[in-house]
Parts: sequence; structure tokens; C-alpha cells
Amino acid sequence: MEKKLIRITTIPLSLDKLLSGQLNYMNSYYDVTAVASENDYLKKIGIRESIKTFPIEMSRKITPIHDLVAVVKLFLFLKKEKPLIVHSHTPKAGILAMIASKCAGVPIRLHTVAGLPLMETKGLKRKILVEVEKLTYSSATMVYPNSKGLHDFIVTNKFTTKRKLKIIGNGSTNGINTNHFSPEQISESQKQTLKTKLGIEADDFVFVFVGRLVSDKGINEVVTAFKKISKQNSKAKLLLVGMKEKHLDPLKEFTEKEIATNKNILFVGYQDEIRPYLAISNALVFASYREGFPNVVLQAGAMGLPSIVTNINGCNEIIIDGKNGIIIPVKNSEALEKAILKMMEDTDFLFTLKSNARQMITSRYEQKKIWDAILDEYKQVEFSLAKPKIRYSYSNDYQPFFEF
Repeated sequence: MEKKLIRITTIPLSLDKLLSGQLNYMNSYYDVTAVASENDYLKKIGIRESIKTFPIEMSRKITPIHDLVAVVKLFLFLKKEKPLIVHSHTPKAGILAMIASKCAGVPIRLHTVAGLPLMETKGLKRKILVEVEKLTYSSATMVYPNSKGLHDFIVTNKFTTKRKLKIIGNGSTNGINTNHFSPEQISESQKQTLKTKLGIEADDFVFVFVGRLVSDKGINEVVTAFKKISKQNSKAKLLLVGMKEKHLDPLKEFTEKEIATNKNILFVGYQDEIRPYLAISNALVFASYREGFPNVVLQAGAMGLPSIVTNINGCNEIIIDGKNGIIIPVKNSEALEKAILKMMEDTDFLFTLKSNARQMITSRYEQKKIWDAILDEYKQVEFSLAKPKIRYSYSNDYQPFFEF
């Protein structure tokens, strides 16, 4: 009988955007089921990836009663399915899945860490999140930070022991399909049509942001810097691609007003297909406060764009300062303004960054290599599970004997 693998995220958007293609790939080796909330969306992913799905409502907020109900439902589902491996992603899914899996007797319990909200949290909420993280890791058999920075943060804060931690490959959760994310995939006519629609002229310099438009992504600093830039140079454009989350992490009132009134800021909302927007841009600006391993920086690089990123884990592993982008301090709109001007004014420097951008992604983060590395990790933990457990004991005369 085929071994069962359960992949769990809080919302299906994470399965869709963070694990696209990987679930179908793993389905060739395991009987894969994806678990998340929002059943209609989840079903669409199941059809696309040719895998089974199972809906369980989970909230991204701290909701103890709701969370307890989700743990019970997960426990009952896992007891029925009897999977060999449960692999969770995202903080809330991690704690629920690891507790339910341990209680259900799932032998291999894996959790990927792709970002820690507690890094930007203070007070009682931070203390709660720290304890939740520790409980997640103690319930797991292995934990996979998807960047060196996250690995070091976890070790420094003693969330778990070093032996439970491992970075797969060069980092990243899913790598990147560099054939799909390639400048050649978007034609000149497609680019010109989109530029015309957005009012972008041939000599405009376009900085693009792709992601959630929230404070944690540094949007307040980006807009503050860009307001100054646009006063100096009307050819600078800021293209914002993504959805706002006012209920979770609202932007400042000043930022909202500037986005609405500055004619050089182009807000296009959430887009299923981001490649055309990257294709008409000159550089990515990504001033996030915290990340695991940001896919958009990989995607932009594969499309040939240099990036301005903050000096945080993940970003400072993908980008090498002065080679394929610029690294700036976190929460520093002045440094961001200088980096934007540097890219716009120093054509030789920009040429160097662009020349390196795609090659530095394809050589380190090709998607198939990441998938193979994850599959290899599954096989390794399976092998470790199958090995006989050896207990060493000693008699009074110190002659060893073994117990299997």
C-alpha cells in the first residue's frame, strides 16, 4: 500500500503560492493529501495538483476555542488516515498539526519554518507566540527553517535543540521554476499593452513591490521614500501588486493617502499572474521587516530584476549586496531613498546588477533541485525510522552489551 503524506497549511493560499507543483511531484512517491481551510479554494488546488484534499477551518489569529476544535478534527482525521508523514507549514497550522499528529501517533512529524511573526511582536503576545513555537517544535520530529537566518534565530532563542533543525538545500520552501519565471515568457507586445494600460512611458523607471500591502512588509517606508523621489523625478514609478490586510496589519493613514493620490504610485491589487508586472519593471523593492525565504525575490531575480531588500534572513541570502541587488537596514526610509536613486542614476552599477540577477537564482534555487532535496529528506527520515533502535548498556566490568 502506498505510504501517506499529509501536507497542512492554515489557508490554501499558502499551498497555492508557496508549494505550487511540489504537491503533484510528491504524489508520484506518496499518497498525498492537502489540508487547509476554505474548502472551495482548497478543492481547486487539489484538482490542479491531482491530489486529495481535506478541509479543516483554521484561523491565523489567536483563537483558543476555535483552535482546540481544529486540533480535535485533525486528530480524528489522522487517526483514520494513519499517514506515515505529516508535514506542516505556517505558524498556526504548525502548532495544530504537530500536536494532533503526536497525539494520533504519526511516526514522522515535520514542520517547515518560513517566517516568524513573533520577530515583530512585543509584550504578552510575543511571550505567547514563543511558547507556541516551542510547543510546535517539541511535538515535531524534525524542523526545517528555510533560511540560515531563521535557523540561527531559533538556535539563539533556544526554541529547540540543534539536532532537530536542518536547512534543506540552499534554503527556500519550493525553489523556483526558472523556465516559468523567465523574461522570455512575456512578449514585447504583452509588455507594451500593460504599460499602456497603466500609463507607463518608455523612459519611466519602474520599481515594483509584490506581496501583501501591510506594515510588516515595509510599505510605509517604501511610500515615504518614494514620495520624496517622485518630487525630484517624475519618471520614477512605484508599482504595487498585492492585497491589503487592514484587519491584520493596517498601513499608516499617511501611506494610504499617498497611494491613493500620488499619480506615480500604481496600485493594481492582487494578481494571479505576476510575471507581466515584473517584466515591465526595472527593479524590485522589498523592504520587509521579517521573512522566511521570500519567493518574490527569487521570482524577480529569475525575471532578470535586481532587488533592493532589507538586511533580514532570506533576503540577505538571496541578494548579495552590489552583485544582484542592494541590501539596506530595516525600517529605514532614508537608506531606501538612497538605494532607489543609486539604481536610477548609476547606469553602470545597474547594468552589473541586472547582468547577475537571473544567473544567481538559476544556479542556486532551481525548483526541481529543491523538490528532489525535500524528497531525499523524506527518504532519510523514513530510513532513520526503520533502523533498529540500539540502546547501549554496561555491566559492572564495563563490557558492553546491546539491546535491539
